[in-house]
Amino acid sequence: MIAAHEPIGQLPAMSAAELWALLALGTAMSFTPGPNTTLSTALAANGGLVRALPFVASVAVGWGLLLCLCALGLGALILALPWLVWLIKAVGVGYLIWLAVKLARTRQLAQASDAGLSVGFRLGITLQFVNIKAWMLALAVVSGWVAGQPDLGQRIAWVLPVMMLFALSSNLTYALIGSLLRHWLAGPEGSGQRLLVFNRLMAAVLVLTAGWMLSR
Repeated sequence: MIAAHEPIGQLPAMSAAELWALLALGTAMSFTPGPNTTLSTALAANGGLVRALPFVASVAVGWGLLLCLCALGLGALILALPWLVWLIKAVGVGYLIWLAVKLARTRQLAQASDAGLSVGFRLGITLQFVNIKAWMLALAVVSGWVAGQPDLGQRIAWVLPVMMLFALSSNLTYALIGSLLRHWLAGPEGSGQRLLVFNRLMAAVLVLTAGWMLSR
């Protein structure tokens, strides 16, 4: 059995206690509702699981890039420039509100793509850089598990795949839930009333998330 203070495996970069703490943080932050998980659910419910997968994959890749940049000092630079923080918030909030309006108006599954409810791989990566929750998590991970450590490369070798796996698994879980609800949401004879209520609920979550982002 590995003691809490002993390094794991062949990489002497992280103890078991540190790894368990990282897993706890990843679970709490990744599986709680946020911009990414809400979008994953809505995209899968409206367009199906296959159409949501590019966005699901982009969250993990985009957040991984964000974590690496924060480990190299970009996060500290952004925090030192309040106008840049507000610019990131403004772009992210603006997009979420725009998407919330699109969602609130969509009541038929066939209308989803026509209404602009499609977020591809490249756009999904870009969205991570205007997601203040993603920045906060990346900065928390870097400050707690990477910054100030002599073995920076080994630390990132542990932290990066763990957190990318959390990003992928959490959004895939939410997308699966959305896809399972898809046909039920279409309603009897495709009336779309259930889907309209669902989309408006998702839109409300996005608006609330946008408000939370502005308050950070």
